[in-house]
Amino acid sequence: MKVLDLHGVKGEDSLQFEFKGTFDSRVALERALEHFLQALEKFADGWMPDVVNGKRRRKYSRTSFWKALEERRDGDSTALGLYRTEWPALDMFLWLWLPPRPCELDIAINVKPLSFFKEEERCHQFVEMVRHWASHYLVSHASAHGLADDQLSGAPRFGRDMQTSIRDGFDKIYEVSWLNVFGPKLVEVVGRERMLSTPAHRLEELPNGSVLLVTWPTIVDLASDEARQAQARAHVHLRPDLDYATVLRTLRERSAALAPVQPRFHPDVAPLLSRVVDGVAIHERQRKIAGFNAYQPPEPSEWRPADAALPPDVDDPEAAREHYSDLAEHLVALMHTKVPSVFEATPESLTDVDHQFWHEEFPRVFERRNIDAHAVPAIGAYLGEVLVRRLGGQWIPRRKLEEAQVLVGRRVWLPFVRAHHYMRSCQSLLDCSLTQLYRVAERHRS
Repeated sequence: MKVLDLHGVKGEDSLQFEFKGTFDSRVALERALEHFLQALEKFADGWMPDVVNGKRRRKYSRTSFWKALEERRDGDSTALGLYRTEWPALDMFLWLWLPPRPCELDIAINVKPLSFFKEEERCHQFVEMVRHWASHYLVSHASAHGLADDQLSGAPRFGRDMQTSIRDGFDKIYEVSWLNVFGPKLVEVVGRERMLSTPAHRLEELPNGSVLLVTWPTIVDLASDEARQAQARAHVHLRPDLDYATVLRTLRERSAALAPVQPRFHPDVAPLLSRVVDGVAIHERQRKIAGFNAYQPPEPSEWRPADAALPPDVDDPEAAREHYSDLAEHLVALMHTKVPSVFEATPESLTDVDHQFWHEEFPRVFERRNIDAHAVPAIGAYLGEVLVRRLGGQWIPRRKLEEAQVLVGRRVWLPFVRAHHYMRSCQSLLDCSLTQLYRVAERHRS
């Protein structure tokens, strides 16, 4: 049963929700979690999970839910995952802490794309679900926000490396999210009267003493200036020690960092840069695109005019060419699992190889002597083979690998020299990409 990967929609933000609460240990677990399941099934409008993952994946049902919890139980704890097979994508996790420990339930939800919640009614349904949970499980803190903006905020979360001051609950309000539930302890820190006078789109005191606060009608508009002003007003009201102008300026800077930037990459490396951008954290994506829009890769230096080519100096040119083919196979053997296209020896496979080396930070991670002795010869031979197969190039063998050439049109290319330059650093993977050299060679072949 294949579930959707949250990375399936490139460059899309997502709704992130975190909830940390407690439940009555005197109540049977089935009864205690009835409120969780009831609200999920009633209010998960359009994003209801259809897969339960315990030790294996099953179609969602109450029966499979309980089976997954039982098979994942490990003494005083258990957990499960909930997913979807159709868009929007969902990653949802439930953790339970059981007797003899204090009974707790932690819920984490990530729904992608964030644009799925553009309608106010759908946002209202989500808030109602959280309200139901927070009314029946005493919560220390819960929040829902856009993932990208949440990452930019740097505010502590229960799912992150936490400071000592919030190990057992937030000691103060570090951030106001689109949706917030403040537990009774945090309400008392702020002051109940002050908390209940906070300017907000929705503000409600729950029966157990928690307070639910929603800053704006829709989460997709959280970066708009009006929503930022509302967020700032709520934050400084709850934290009188903060300055409104300073808070608003910080929020506007975050909105600017999230503003969409149209990619205008250099055409020779656009396929590679697009792949690199896809792997960047969502909150850094627009800044990275802007940087790459200004990026101009250096012109390849690893060539000479055809009439200046060095003549072959090997006794058996055919054996030398077979040696280059064997070296290229070393790269295929190294990368074929992660880069299946490497078998094809195409321009696209060069981009895939470039991206994989970048993703692995290969020049930084691996020992230099192994790179020079093994990786560089394999990469250079593979690049040369692609030039031969796809551009009609011809090897001009030389005893020294760094002197070996591939004749394409009016130029001879030095693929082993390129590979050496390529592997000098992670930045060199972009500055001296295999993708770019191929595109330049393609343009100059006639």
